[in-house]
Amino acid sequence: MTPADIVAEMMSHDQYSHWLGAEVSRIELGLCDLLMTVRPEMCNGMKIAHGGISYSLADSAFAFACNSHGRLAVSIESSISHFQAVQIGDELRAQAREVHRSHKTGRYEVHVYNQEEDLVALFLGTCYIRSSEW
Repeated sequence: MTPADIVAEMMSHDQYSHWLGAEVSRIELGLCDLLMTVRPEMCNGMKIAHGGISYSLADSAFAFACNSHGRLAVSIESSISHFQAVQIGDELRAQAREVHRSHKTGRYEVHVYNQEEDLVALFLGTCYIRSSEW
């Protein structure tokens, strides 16, 4: 399967990424760019996007990049740092890239940008790579 085939299969079962409105703009081996627009129901009591929104977009991009090689991969650790508030109507782009990949684990960075190309968050994730293939 190609990386695009794998992501299409994953997305067909991924209701949360659909709810986010995530759209794949780029998928290659070890790389994934996802786009989405922040909606009012994604905001917290301070009327800014809940931190879980940028985290979730980054996590989805991470998952797609991890699995793009054709072997099933699952997250075993992740973290995020938020640098700037995200507002209703902001267009976010999560850009996942592979930093390291071995036979059993992979390490990824996901940069989340707004429509002004400001870095709003940095997500770091580690995946476990199973022996099963897509």
